[in-house]
Amino acid sequence: MRVSRRSSVDPFIVMDVMEAARRAEEAGRHIIHMEVGQPGTGAPKAAAAALTAAMQAGPLGYTVALGLPALRARIAQMYGDWYNVDLDPARVVITPGSSGGFLLAFTALFDTGDRVGIGAPGYPSYRQILRALDLVPVDLETAPENRLQPVPADFAGQNLAGLMVASPANPTGTMLDRPAMQALVQATAEQGASFISDEIYHGIEYEAKAVTALEITDDAYVINSFSKYFSMTGWRVGWMVVPEDHVRVVERIAQNMFICAPHASQIAALAAMDATDELEANMEVYRANRRLMLDGLPAAGFTNIAPPDGAFYVYADVSDLTEDSRAFAAEILREAGVAVTPGLDFDQARGNQTLRFSYARSTADIAQGLERLKTFMQRR
Repeated sequence: MRVSRRSSVDPFIVMDVMEAARRAEEAGRHIIHMEVGQPGTGAPKAAAAALTAAMQAGPLGYTVALGLPALRARIAQMYGDWYNVDLDPARVVITPGSSGGFLLAFTALFDTGDRVGIGAPGYPSYRQILRALDLVPVDLETAPENRLQPVPADFAGQNLAGLMVASPANPTGTMLDRPAMQALVQATAEQGASFISDEIYHGIEYEAKAVTALEITDDAYVINSFSKYFSMTGWRVGWMVVPEDHVRVVERIAQNMFICAPHASQIAALAAMDATDELEANMEVYRANRRLMLDGLPAAGFTNIAPPDGAFYVYADVSDLTEDSRAFAAEILREAGVAVTPGLDFDQARGNQTLRFSYARSTADIAQGLERLKTFMQRR
């Protein structure tokens, strides 16, 4: 059978690294995982307890396409608690993870051939989902002096239909402060383009609270998920906030694409939102791991890094060490038993000279991984 042109998307390289690490473990090796952006913790205990009770009470079926009203209301309450934003729960749409949110947003906002700006380095699936939908991803090469976040000058005259930003960002962990976010929102509006804010790492911040686009405008799509701060990657549940006049647009698409997000995951997510003590205990682990990374990576020889404001990644310029980050990552896995992600996933132009290190796992794993990296670099 023929294969569509739209299906010709690049692989997600980190998944290939995970598979190589799995094969090494299958062969009996102990691998430290610094490649995957996945919390080492599971869902909060209250989430599992709530789901158990719901399953015992009766069968779980479809929910309405927009999601459980109680969950939408609780998310709206969170925006008041975290950002002092008065959000109408009717604007909240529950999605099958943030990935489902991207599909809904790109389908609702753009037509075939539309150009959508994405910061480079950035999350690679933005690019691939856009391509699969016959849209045109436009990589905006961000500058170190802007902490690898886009600025209006990066897309001036680019004829964009939309701009996708992420703060805290993957792979860098850097954030947009309020003036920077405001400048991007304004510049996008002046071009008549749509503004989409990926806020999946909100809650995982260190020295300042992340700014939501909803503090600045209601004329934006905001996408988030329970995968990171709420430690529920495998549950595949997220949400998006859309302008009031877009709710029905998104609802119609969601009804046909997904029917609904998993009912079980929505029940668990609602309970997870009140598991503050457990979630903040996870944050203490990330804070400890971040301190270890910011000391340990330079000590090992990875000196050109930007301290992350949020998320659980360190992005390193390794141009002094290699011109082939994929081969370098394979060498580190083979020789040191540490899985890291080559930057090619995140930046097609410069990613051959960068690596991403994740510190989402246990502090003991991070400490051991840093020792292995130091020994590897000393022998190299």
